[in-house]
Amino acid sequence: MTEASDLSSMVVWGGFALAFIFGAVANKTNFCTMGAISDVVNMEHWGRMRMWLLAIAVAMVGTNVLYHLGLIDLSKSIYVRPSLPWLSLVLGGVVFGIGMTIAAGCVNKNLVRLGAGSLRSLVVLVFVAISAYMTLKGLFGQWRAGYLDPVTLDLSQWGLAGQTLPQILAKLTGLAEKSALVVSVAVLSLGLAAFALKDKRFRGNPVQWLGAVVLGLLIVAAWYLTGHLGFGENPETMEMVYFATNTRTLESFSFVAPTAFSLELLMLWTDQSLRVSFGIASAIGIVLGSFVYALASRQFRWEGFASTEDLRTQLLGAVLMGFGGVTALGCTVGQGMTGVSTLALGSFIVLASIIGGAAATMHYQNWRA
Repeated sequence: MTEASDLSSMVVWGGFALAFIFGAVANKTNFCTMGAISDVVNMEHWGRMRMWLLAIAVAMVGTNVLYHLGLIDLSKSIYVRPSLPWLSLVLGGVVFGIGMTIAAGCVNKNLVRLGAGSLRSLVVLVFVAISAYMTLKGLFGQWRAGYLDPVTLDLSQWGLAGQTLPQILAKLTGLAEKSALVVSVAVLSLGLAAFALKDKRFRGNPVQWLGAVVLGLLIVAAWYLTGHLGFGENPETMEMVYFATNTRTLESFSFVAPTAFSLELLMLWTDQSLRVSFGIASAIGIVLGSFVYALASRQFRWEGFASTEDLRTQLLGAVLMGFGGVTALGCTVGQGMTGVSTLALGSFIVLASIIGGAAATMHYQNWRA
């Protein structure tokens, strides 16, 4: 039991430490996926978008190097299963994109803002957590499970063991799966990195490109933490398990469901079956990392809602993010970086849906204005 406790503690504290760095870097670089989309739509400025894409490229390379070397088993992750609930992924992604635009930031950005003193983000995150919990286990979850998730493509019917792009490429071309993996990673990561780095202004801004590299590597480090260091034998069942993760398998950063699990833990603190998990610890780490950076840079300041209309809009966005993030199995980080790093087809579908939902909402807001 001591060894199991040690592994759980290592995963929890390791997740906290990695997220602490993530939060500080995200604050320093003003990393915000909603902001990146907004910059492109409203100002045709690609700086923060290039940062996001470079971070994805780094995460993609590092994650698949770990997988290729046998250090982690991505086939066990929730992203690459052969069932493809395409309706949930598309609808959840679009709804999340709309919600984060209305709320002026995704869940990660609101965690960063909370660390910098935003009481507005605290309220938003509470409502994200309530909505996410309702989508996991409550009223919204009944709708999701009854009407959305059953609309699924079973890729195993086509002889696929999973939904990753290398597996699909290998099936279509006859390539060996390892060769297809190398080709897929090379084409996608080099393409994203080349696009990001071709801009002279971006290359001349080390805060952005170095920040992108660090954020991408943190995604990789989290996979290694939960998928390798946190993988061991359960002394009670004698089975090999992944310790301290809510999904009971390897994880990297994702922030919608962990807000719900955090709220559950606070409400049911005396329930001995509940423990601080990797996801909960990472959400706390983001906030505290941002807090320390905000204090050190003298940028910490209390912030509230500008008006009752602002409050109403933010709460609507929060509810949409909670529902959309759980339905789509992740957010701009959970799917847009972590999921995409596994090369899962579903993650690319969610990423496109989030961007589409956000961009459409911004165009609508501009039209109304």
